[in-house]
Amino acid sequence: MIGSFLKRIGVTLSLNDPQWGRGSKNSNQDDKKSPDSPPDLEQIWKDFNQRLSKFLGQGGEGGGNNGGNFNPESVNAKVGVGVIVLVFCFVWLVSGVFIVQEGQTAVITTFGKYTHVAGPGMNWRWPYPIQNHEIVDVSQVRTVEVGYRSNVRNKQAHESLMLTDDENIVDIQFAVQYKLKNPVEWLYSNREPDDMIRQVAETSIREIVGKSKMDFVLYEGREKVAADVAALMEQILNRYKAGVQIANVSMQGVQPPEQVQAAFEDAVKAGQDKERQKNEGQAYANDVIPKARGEASRMLQEAEGYKSRVVANAEGNASRFKQVLNEYQKAPVVTRDRMYLETMQQIFASTSKVMMDTKAGNNMVYLPLDKMISQPDSTAKPNTPVAPTSTALPSVQIVEQVPSVDLRNHREDSRARDARDSRDREVR
Repeated sequence: MIGSFLKRIGVTLSLNDPQWGRGSKNSNQDDKKSPDSPPDLEQIWKDFNQRLSKFLGQGGEGGGNNGGNFNPESVNAKVGVGVIVLVFCFVWLVSGVFIVQEGQTAVITTFGKYTHVAGPGMNWRWPYPIQNHEIVDVSQVRTVEVGYRSNVRNKQAHESLMLTDDENIVDIQFAVQYKLKNPVEWLYSNREPDDMIRQVAETSIREIVGKSKMDFVLYEGREKVAADVAALMEQILNRYKAGVQIANVSMQGVQPPEQVQAAFEDAVKAGQDKERQKNEGQAYANDVIPKARGEASRMLQEAEGYKSRVVANAEGNASRFKQVLNEYQKAPVVTRDRMYLETMQQIFASTSKVMMDTKAGNNMVYLPLDKMISQPDSTAKPNTPVAPTSTALPSVQIVEQVPSVDLRNHREDSRARDARDSRDREVR
């Protein structure tokens, strides 16, 4: 801007100027200098003031009073220089204005040393060389790729091949996404922070994979490995004061090395067959074992029921026997007759044939009750009552030569024996 201003007022400081170092046209011709003499700086400054005065409208060389101590050329020159200085200072101060976008932060340094941080919006700092600023995007999610570049097929073997705890090699490609939480630490605490984060990520995953089994890393442990890597990276970066916050660790590819891929697939298929057979056996066991347990439980319950029934019957019979004994002791004859009648009733109720002794002779009467009951039932019509008739009498058979037992004599003998027993007890 100053150069353009000087051009406008016609000041040329070039060695190609024919008057450079040779004085003005009004100078004495006798004062000519040699071509090797240095330029006359006083004459250059005088010419500059004259042209500046003309530019500001002061009327050239004879436009003022040259008498006394008043020198209008010097005053005009001072005014022009002051204006130039003011313009220069204004432009210099305005150059310290800068704008910070949303999601960004400006780090201000004074003579190269960190001073403060400016937020989004229009800000001002002291212009160069006093202060300087650097804008950092803190909202951007940055990504570092480990084991590949831009595409999973573009592998970096020196980064992706890792050794597991069971001395197997796995090929892992993953990406780390992070954001800046402290722009000052990001700029001034570490040199080449992007490479530093890549190295920290590689170190962290090698440590986690080195403590894990191969099957765990390849299958069920992928998410666990990613979470552990993120936590370990956060710890290391905090110790380094990197000003970084890990957002996500995504596993792009986890597989065995290409040289053993076919053999590994065969081993995986064999493992799958093993698991399938185990599942089938477990399913069969789950079908058979509950049935066996149910059958055993049923048998135990039946046995417990039979035991309870037998014990209850035995206890009931014992209690009944005690009650009968008490009654028998009170009235032996009556009790004996009642027991005899009840026994005969039970016997006759469960039999279909009855043999009775007769008063005359030793013959016994045989009564086929089942035939006597079924004969009227077969000849009778449905819903018709059958009256007892004497037609059933011919079915009575007489069996001869069968010794009989006289029940009446037996009753009398038992009554006499009971009476004798009661007298003996009274005597005692």
